[in-house]
Amino acid sequence: MHAPPLPAPDLTLDTSGRLCPYPIVEIARAMKGLSAGAVVCVLATDPGIATDMPMWCRATRNEHLGTFREGSAFRSWVRKRGAP
Repeated sequence: MHAPPLPAPDLTLDTSGRLCPYPIVEIARAMKGLSAGAVVCVLATDPGIATDMPMWCRATRNEHLGTFREGSAFRSWVRKRGAP
């Protein structure tokens, strides 16, 4: 499945080869330094990101723009809460 048109990320985090909770820990750390409205794309090989990222976004009130599989990898887009 191809990702629909998504905004260009302000930051891309490559967590390939790392298992849960590393992708979530990394995005949580990165979000602290970003402005409201910033978009982060997380690259991951752990299939758990497909469920973990939407759950983390709900818990933190960030906007989950989508998680898409690309072969054996995943790309997950998140927009930081608040107005840009």
